[in-house]
Amino acid sequence: MADEELERIKQKKLDEMLKKQQEKQVLDETGVNELNSSNFEQTISSEIPTLVDFWAEWCGPCRVMHPVFTRLARKFKKIRFARLNIDENRDIATKLGIQAIPIFIMFKNGKPVDRLVGAVGEPGINLIAQKFS
Repeated sequence: MADEELERIKQKKLDEMLKKQQEKQVLDETGVNELNSSNFEQTISSEIPTLVDFWAEWCGPCRVMHPVFTRLARKFKKIRFARLNIDENRDIATKLGIQAIPIFIMFKNGKPVDRLVGAVGEPGINLIAQKFS
């Protein structure tokens, strides 16, 4: 019985480590965290300012903004950059009252502290990022 419990614990720990490694690889490649309902609250609750890009696959302006957002994520090291697909996470989008995309919301300690709506381009993202760096 104890051996089964130990094996279960070891497997759970291994799964957690593999998941963290995969998340780190995604982050290392793009500089942007991918958010979902399981990691959203934990990510935005940090003292580190977190700029979240709310987007959807079908949204043309969202696709235009993605490379800009990714490029600036590499530039601003004191800010966490993250993305949330609103179609896959409707509960979060509804809770935050998101009615137009793309929308970029800066969070600090779990609270929204600033926002930009629309394809604001590099100047817009740069402005909000500088404000919180």
